[in-house]
Amino acid sequence: FPEQHLNEENSADFGRRFGDLEFGGQPMSNQKKRSDGSLGEIYDLQSQLMRTNVGNETWHTDSTYKPISSKVAMLSAVVVPEFDGQTELADLRAGYDALANETKERIAGLSAFHSTNYSQANDIGDFPDKDKEGLYGEVYHGEAYLRPLIKVHPETGEPNLFVGRHAFSVPGLERNESRALLASLLDHVTSDKSRVYSHNWEPGDTLLWDNRCILHRARPYDYSKPRHLIATRVAGDPATELAYYPEDPEAEAGRAALTAELEILRSETTRHRYGASTATSLGGTKEEWRSLASKD
Repeated sequence: FPEQHLNEENSADFGRRFGDLEFGGQPMSNQKKRSDGSLGEIYDLQSQLMRTNVGNETWHTDSTYKPISSKVAMLSAVVVPEFDGQTELADLRAGYDALANETKERIAGLSAFHSTNYSQANDIGDFPDKDKEGLYGEVYHGEAYLRPLIKVHPETGEPNLFVGRHAFSVPGLERNESRALLASLLDHVTSDKSRVYSHNWEPGDTLLWDNRCILHRARPYDYSKPRHLIATRVAGDPATELAYYPEDPEAEAGRAALTAELEILRSETTRHRYGASTATSLGGTKEEWRSLASKD
């Protein structure tokens, strides 16, 4: 929707038309907010905020790493760089439909754990502190939630794949087999350009999508340039989007799987930790980011 020019309050109000909010009108910016509400200094790439932003340049669905996965995601553009920084969407429904029948049969009944602690470590060699307070404590909380690889949409009844960067450790499969399967499914969905939409932002644009069946990712840009979006996320219905809560017995298996996976990733990424220290035009691929030397 072009030329909407929503502010934080407008964004939240519009989001409520689709249901209760997980959060509303939250700035998604690479600039620090001044006390008067204006935007100022660019965040350093070493900050956890920018590490998170860079991580989100890999395909994902929102809030699968929480007990209740989200229903709708919405972004509104305020300030965007002249070049790059697109948001891309990929259709998990079409991805499922295009699978070979033998693959559909193979993955029927399989699930994967979802965690942001995993995805940050796996994608860019970033290991956030799970005991942080505030926003990042809510995101990097050390829990992992089990979700099926095939999701049935609660309103249409249609099946779609439900994979992305947060997914790992399929129970019943060896680690290498699990990683290969999840990577192949994600590549299957996103490698066919007919299933991908790339949105070139203009100030005032509003973009929203059904998080239950659509993947998305940010694209790299010159991080020394301002990029300010406003995000609103509509909460999922617990009847269909709840995995389990941290206090439930099932949660222990997720924590154990995550602990084991992070231990392996730490040993694999010792020389490939996230190591950028300044906001430069380093926008690149996951492999380029992981090749940056760590600062011990």
